[in-house]
Amino acid sequence: MKIIGLFIVILTGALLVYATVDFPPWGDPASPASTHLSPHYIEKSMEETSVPNIVTAVLADYRGFDTMFETAVIFAAGVACFFILRALRREGPEQRLYRHTLTDMTIRIKDASKISADLDEFERIDTLWTPRDLIVTTVCRLLIPFIQLFALYVIAHGHHSPGGGFQGGVILGASFILLAISHDLRTTLKRMREKMNGLLCATGVFIYAGTGALCLLFGFNFLDYSALASILHVDPVTARSHGILIVEIGVGIAVMATMIWIYNNLASSGKYDEGL
Repeated sequence: MKIIGLFIVILTGALLVYATVDFPPWGDPASPASTHLSPHYIEKSMEETSVPNIVTAVLADYRGFDTMFETAVIFAAGVACFFILRALRREGPEQRLYRHTLTDMTIRIKDASKISADLDEFERIDTLWTPRDLIVTTVCRLLIPFIQLFALYVIAHGHHSPGGGFQGGVILGASFILLAISHDLRTTLKRMREKMNGLLCATGVFIYAGTGALCLLFGFNFLDYSALASILHVDPVTARSHGILIVEIGVGIAVMATMIWIYNNLASSGKYDEGL
């Protein structure tokens, strides 16, 4: 079976390499990108999309179909990580470590169900426990809201300045990962449950694809945001700018949730019990 898989991979790679023969030479001045495409994007993007950031206009409007599937690939990576790593079955009661907050003693309990989750006297700690640094945890807790606020700015202002859904989503996801590293995985799971995490992954892709489907319903091309002018009560050019913002929000949600999803599974070996 491995030999068959290796053969398929080599054959596919050879076909892809062979297909590059049809590409124009590197730096060819007669290639479509050098003759009419690039000048059109540079000279007409502001006029056609009302977006000063040419990169965002190309990625989310002119080349929006490709970017949508890039978002879908990110979502697929999260789903693949879930199915490969997630351990849905628990094999009997596991031993857990707790710290008695009054005496600072660490105890090991064979059956963790004997301790109520409402007890404040016992603090759950990881088996491979490293003492927390009060300075690190406090500074991270203070910084995370500002990191998330900046991430929202990067998403919302990405079509006017450097940024966008991918960058803002990564920053948002990194803020949750920072919380998990500075505290523990359970602290992050209290703020982002697994079901909500998976739902947000799918929601981000749905926002992007749903926007394109809505354009089709109005009789326009897929992801032709000018179709939203009647809904948003703006002119078609401004509607394209607003449409870019809508899909960027979807990208940001998908990227953020997928990052958290993958980290949670990798850090806990799919058990969602103890992390790094």
